[in-house]
Amino acid sequence: MEVLKNKKTLQDFVERQKEMGKKIGFAPTMGALHNGHLSLYEEARKENDLVVSSIFVNPTQFNNPEDLEKYPRDINRDILILQNSELVDAVYIPEVTDIYPEKAESQHYDFDGLENEMEGKSRPGHFDGVGTVVEELFRQVKPDNAYFGEKDFQQLAIIKKMVEKKNLPVKIKGVPIYRAENGLALSSRNQRLHEDRKEASKVIYETLKKVNSWFKDITVSEIKEKVQDIFDDQKGMHLEYFMIANEETLKETDFFYKDKNYRAFIVVVVDGVRLIDNMHLA
Repeated sequence: MEVLKNKKTLQDFVERQKEMGKKIGFAPTMGALHNGHLSLYEEARKENDLVVSSIFVNPTQFNNPEDLEKYPRDINRDILILQNSELVDAVYIPEVTDIYPEKAESQHYDFDGLENEMEGKSRPGHFDGVGTVVEELFRQVKPDNAYFGEKDFQQLAIIKKMVEKKNLPVKIKGVPIYRAENGLALSSRNQRLHEDRKEASKVIYETLKKVNSWFKDITVSEIKEKVQDIFDDQKGMHLEYFMIANEETLKETDFFYKDKNYRAFIVVVVDGVRLIDNMHLA
């Protein structure tokens, strides 16, 4: 596996591969790698000649400087995980100046309102930061296919919208949420939880499964009450929000229409660690 530590090295590598007609699959990360990330590379390996990873903690998508400071970083561990997986041919580890040559600032994007829902309500500018770094990485890596986990479903929708609006030559592929044995969605933030709290947090997935069983039989408002009741009984957990939204627009719904697809979204703060999850309702 090649470790590419600056933009010039990456560009030389990509140019060589493109000259050989190689199809490139790519999944960008912010490091703190786990099996959820590796599931992206497993998918990429099936559909491409070459698989590229990147590790870059993007400063422009953090609203809270303390969050940026606390974000787990262990680049040597991450490189070892990628090497041992035997799924990745090259990893790009840019400096901030490789992504932001002048100043670490976001572009402004119009995502047709997707950026104003859910996470966008409490994190203004967050998705501008996501769009800026992903667009720049796409322009540098030049992937044919790019892979993103459905755990960050809103992010996935926004990246698809950016690619459509900017007419970028890359196909965006969503990959199902990778879960621990107890159902907890794997996340880099989970590393900040003690093992017993990870076990207790399985209630998030269990709640989503209950919502899936309820959604054809009772109203949205009744479902929301039941979800709130569940978390009122959980020690050390705070339900930040729960909602059911149209999968296409991400707008919250209070009624189910037969011709629409819906997804339940939940954010729970466990001992100060913010966990997000979602589930398609069927």
